[in-house]
Amino acid sequence: MTLASHCQQALLNLMAAKLRSFLAVLGILVGTAAVVALISCGQLATEKALAQFKALGTDLLAISVYQQATGNSHTGQNTIAINRWRQLPEIVPAIAQIAPYSTAYQPISFRGKTLTGAIIGADEALAKIVHIDLQAGHFVSFVDSFEHFCVIGAGLAHQLQQMSLDVPIGKQLRIGQSLYTIIGVAKPWKENGFFNEDINQAVIIPLAGMALVSKEVKINNAVLLLKSDSHIDGVIEQIKQFIANEAPKLSVFVRSAKQIIASMESQGQIFTLLLAVIGGISLLVGGIGIMNVMLVSVSERKKEIGIRKAVGAKNHEIQTLFLVESAMLSLLGGLLGVLLGLALTWVIAWFSQWPFKIYLLPPLAGFAISVTTGLFFGFYPARRAARLEPMVSLRAGI
Repeated sequence: MTLASHCQQALLNLMAAKLRSFLAVLGILVGTAAVVALISCGQLATEKALAQFKALGTDLLAISVYQQATGNSHTGQNTIAINRWRQLPEIVPAIAQIAPYSTAYQPISFRGKTLTGAIIGADEALAKIVHIDLQAGHFVSFVDSFEHFCVIGAGLAHQLQQMSLDVPIGKQLRIGQSLYTIIGVAKPWKENGFFNEDINQAVIIPLAGMALVSKEVKINNAVLLLKSDSHIDGVIEQIKQFIANEAPKLSVFVRSAKQIIASMESQGQIFTLLLAVIGGISLLVGGIGIMNVMLVSVSERKKEIGIRKAVGAKNHEIQTLFLVESAMLSLLGGLLGVLLGLALTWVIAWFSQWPFKIYLLPPLAGFAISVTTGLFFGFYPARRAARLEPMVSLRAGI
């Protein structure tokens, strides 16, 4: 018999037991859909988590320094001056731009009402590197070093507009004991895990003027933009050496966007693999369902098997017939499962507000595993049917 004849005969046999075939297909369908949906959602979740880092670019470094030993000394051994931070690109040529900044948490008020927000000391370099765009006004600059000017984030601007319908530009905030004039309002800023502070809820003042807010404030952070194709590990070592020479009492922690992305991608792959294993369990149950259906089919069709062998059918032809039946069940279940899995992924992405994207791996993996499962679990019933003796089969059918 040809393969086409086997397929035609297998289809007739499956149609003769519609409910049983439907239940077997349903098991494979659910398992395949679970594999496709879980792997796709795992990849979408990883891509969403990485988007915030990729949005800033991959040629970024974040530096944080902190004191190793306790003590109240404020000598050059445990602090780095602003001018030395700004000279770092001259010492490390791979650095294209640097934005040192510091933070403080002092009372902020407007017309006697307290506002919630952090104080960031920075200059225009920070706006360029972490993409702070202004809705109105202009950013604080190096020439404003000791001026009482500030830029507020979109969240703080919203708080001000709830208190007063006037435009925030030109209004004054009280920070500690000083009044600061608002010269700029930032557009809504997308939060990310690379920059430590939330610009939306921050007041940005000139970096050199942070000493006017608090004498205890130090410049302990910087964001660096590297030149393309820089050797990140080498740059990090040079930065650590610079800080060790400038302030031996300080320890340094450096974060690289490329390293964070690589680490998250690796974790995402492990997470996706775990989801695939979970989905594979349901597909295993579907495969057991196919084996059960095929064993029942072999038991009910012993007389047919006996007659086929009596008229000259060989063992491999009987085995192929039953394998084709199990393959057809798994193929149909696999195809429908892939479609259902993609539909479930779209629904989950829509509710989670993730950008929907069809990856090639999940449908191919889900379909391949479903077909393999069908053939694997269909082999034993097919082999059992092929080994039946003709006389025993004919007596069983009486």
